[in-house]
Amino acid sequence: MASGIANIGKIPELRKRIFFTLSLLAVYRIGIFVTTPGVDRGVMRKLVAQGSGSFLGLFNMFSGGALEQLSIMALGIMPYVSSSIILQLLSSVVPRLAELRKEGEAGHRKINQYTRYGTVILSFIQSLGIATYLESLNQTSTFGAVVAHPGWGFRLLTMISLTTGTAFIMWLGEQITERGIGNGISLIIFAGIVSRLPDAILQTFRQAGSGDLTPIDLMFVTVVLVAVVAFIIFFERGQRRIPIQHAKRMVGRKVYGGHSTFLPLRVNQSGVIPPIFASTLLMFPNTVANFTGWNWLNNIFVYGNWQYNVIYAMLIVFFCYFYTAITFQPTDVADNLKKQGAFIPGIRPGKRTAEYIDKVLNRITFGGAMYVAAVCVLPSFLITKFHVPFYLGGTGLMIVVGVALDTAQQIESHLITRHYDGFTGPKGARVRGRRARA
Repeated sequence: MASGIANIGKIPELRKRIFFTLSLLAVYRIGIFVTTPGVDRGVMRKLVAQGSGSFLGLFNMFSGGALEQLSIMALGIMPYVSSSIILQLLSSVVPRLAELRKEGEAGHRKINQYTRYGTVILSFIQSLGIATYLESLNQTSTFGAVVAHPGWGFRLLTMISLTTGTAFIMWLGEQITERGIGNGISLIIFAGIVSRLPDAILQTFRQAGSGDLTPIDLMFVTVVLVAVVAFIIFFERGQRRIPIQHAKRMVGRKVYGGHSTFLPLRVNQSGVIPPIFASTLLMFPNTVANFTGWNWLNNIFVYGNWQYNVIYAMLIVFFCYFYTAITFQPTDVADNLKKQGAFIPGIRPGKRTAEYIDKVLNRITFGGAMYVAAVCVLPSFLITKFHVPFYLGGTGLMIVVGVALDTAQQIESHLITRHYDGFTGPKGARVRGRRARA
């Protein structure tokens, strides 16, 4: 690993990409501390700290601490994720969007343009809900007024500020993806979560020092954390390998083909997308409740209660199957294998091959969905049972580990392509990618 890290500096392009990525992430973190006009972030910080184990703390984690700062980036990247969800859902029912997805790069650019428009619209709606919610805190807060001058002037200014902040984050993510290393949107979420971990760990040790958390409980939580990390890595790198046989063919006097390969199907084919999608959708009811005054929605979607956990787990399972279905097409894979003169031993090429791949994919996706749901619901148990003062493990930890593996794999690919040793050396096992392709 030491030699692999040392080799990074020997590749100018890779060095520039990493520096560019770190620079934009630094810009994002600086923007977190730009406060929305007309609000008192000191009061908001106390309110968020008071609800660290609640939905408010969850939202603050995904925004990278922007909510407690009442930053112009308080919405984070979630409106973009929500817009992507809507476009992917519509692509399954709207023929025009389905055709755009098959048109290659030009179609993807058009869909990305629609996603940006949707992001701006959702940002306006969510920022209006946040502005209304902040005004309501003036009557319920025991720490003082959050908003200095409530009214439509404040609401419009908040809507413009938060929408601009989200659009800027979206632009940063696209620039990182295009000119940096790794997936920009994922890295921004990664940076927001990681930035909260040192303070969260410090709070935990302070609680242990004050006696609120016993040494046995602290040791148990640490063991669980290490076990969850190992559990996540094990499943994220797990895959089912379907054997592929290439038929022999004569070209002139030479024989081509006849070799055996495999088609890797990852256990968690959808990666960290399902928990992100599910968490984003669960933020909508609270936004609607704060805007309309429907308190019954807030009573149902209380972070940590059994209704929230059940709905959260069901959404994760749904998105595991849904995202896998729209990103991996067994029919296309079977057609490509047939065109290449390849086949699965014992399975007829064409329709039978597609059915077999789909059957195997559904089975391993079920196991992957159960794993993701179990890992993401774990923090609720730790918070309610052991009173851990931060969002430990689960969704956040899965995102951190998944994005770290993905970024390490991309750096590894750059090193190997230019004939340098990777992180694991020339003879070690390579870091597997997040998306295995046939």
